[in-house]
Amino acid sequence: MKVVLRTDIPGVGKRGDITDVSDGFARNYLVPQGRAIVASAGIEDQAASMRRSRDLKDARNREGAEAIARKLVPIVFRIEARSGSEGRLFGSVTASDIVDAVSRQSGLELDRRRLVIDEAIKTLGSHEVGVRLHPEVEFRLTLEVVGSS
Repeated sequence: MKVVLRTDIPGVGKRGDITDVSDGFARNYLVPQGRAIVASAGIEDQAASMRRSRDLKDARNREGAEAIARKLVPIVFRIEARSGSEGRLFGSVTASDIVDAVSRQSGLELDRRRLVIDEAIKTLGSHEVGVRLHPEVEFRLTLEVVGSS
């Protein structure tokens, strides 16, 4: 059955796409949940309008993410953490700690779920953390972890 998606559905398609799905999936899930409408003869114009609005929104989101990235990349964020004499931390630096440091030192709010921490930060020194604000906008934050008194 051909349907026009009204929302993004992982593995199926994005808003405004005309896709072929099984009859049961369309009848029992997509249409009753309001996530799709059955494609009829005149639906192509409506689907094209949905795709245009999706593309405009995506472009705005990408531009906003790029602007945030340009502001954050040159800054080295300083995080204080309690540590032992050999430079090992008591615990680790969490995503919440990083987000707090970014908001304090730059004034920009990040969502902690957007951080990509490869491995736990458990030592003093310089570290890099990935940030994925948009599927096409990824960058690295530089952190300087220092011992607190």
